[in-house]
Amino acid sequence: MKRGETMRRYGKQFLGNKDKKEVHDLDNEKTGANECQINEIIIAGHHKSFEPDTLDQAHREGYDNCAHCIGDSKR
Repeated sequence: MKRGETMRRYGKQFLGNKDKKEVHDLDNEKTGANECQINEIIIAGHHKSFEPDTLDQAHREGYDNCAHCIGDSKR
């Protein structure tokens, strides 16, 4: 089971990391040691959902793409 599966159960595709201002696509989560680390984001309390649950909304709120699961990061 992918680490972000918990959030997907609640019908969310995108998860923000408030600490890094980075958005992740839970449908394309990368689970390597230095990749998305969704569980760690949730445990640390740095997770954020978007309403509506879209990549455009995350961008409007100032979140950059995760280089691993979305690509085209501006950092």
